[in-house]
Amino acid sequence: MHNITLINGDGIGPEICDAVVKIIDASGLKINWDLQTAGEDVIEKEGTPLPKRILDSIRKNKIALKAPVTTPIGKGFRSVNVQLRKELDLYANLRPCKNLPNVKTRFDNVDIVVVRENTEDLYAGIERQVDEDTAESIKIITRKASERICKFAFDYALNNGRKEVCVVTKANIMKLSDGLFLKTYREVAEDYPQINTREILVDNLCMQLVQKPEQFDVLVLPNLYGDIVSDLCAGLIGGLGVAQGANIGKDFAVFEPVHGSAPDIKGQNKANPTALLLSAIEMLKYIGEFSYAVKIENALYETLKSGRCTVDLGGKLGTKEFADEIIKNLN
Repeated sequence: MHNITLINGDGIGPEICDAVVKIIDASGLKINWDLQTAGEDVIEKEGTPLPKRILDSIRKNKIALKAPVTTPIGKGFRSVNVQLRKELDLYANLRPCKNLPNVKTRFDNVDIVVVRENTEDLYAGIERQVDEDTAESIKIITRKASERICKFAFDYALNNGRKEVCVVTKANIMKLSDGLFLKTYREVAEDYPQINTREILVDNLCMQLVQKPEQFDVLVLPNLYGDIVSDLCAGLIGGLGVAQGANIGKDFAVFEPVHGSAPDIKGQNKANPTALLLSAIEMLKYIGEFSYAVKIENALYETLKSGRCTVDLGGKLGTKEFADEIIKNLN
């Protein structure tokens, strides 16, 4: 039996968590869920949206499934996601973006995996106010962080039957920082002769993604470009509501959807659990439970094909009813 930390978040988090846990349990896989509450709902009682007990649970169990947690814009507490990445050194952000059955998009042949460096670049947060009219941010790129994210991307490609890893930079302008990322990628690539390599500038990538996204396989990017491009790729497959994600480090991994906590529909049985379910499926693959991952994925696909889904996907079902339909299709 697997011991997995379950962070049910706030807003719609608890609802979609309940749905996903119900589906996984119905598949027959035995998991001991270590439920941990987080976010706005625990601040008044515990003084922080990310109590130490959550970090302790993840350090103990190594794996976590996390629902969305609200991050106030311009005020309030720091992002729980950012803090988790920092505390647990979750250096790789993994964002598989693949078309889903019966989800209408402009393209129907997208199957891209975005691998984003998670710890440095402009997101290191090294800023200063030079004077009243000038502020500056420092872009940090190191060989260590670049090497481990590139190795992660090539290993992922190798282990998942992928054929190419494309590095994305702006090394023609930022010759030192992005140049170091590119140079490190080339050095790492020498150890993976069976994987094709490709180099592209980030602006050219964005243009080509909205023209011929089917040409791309695995993308590896520094933090800022990865953040932007991963959301662009989510748009290619139907938006953040169906976009899965994971933050993975050497010792720990946290799987979570990309979308927010949608407090405006909290408690209304309207939330779509697909992104969290896809994140959970990726988690099952990560822990070696491939047969259950495929079983649940197939049930989700069959349900989507039937059109019996949540309103945002063109159906008429609520969160609970959608989960029940998926369970009916488990074989």
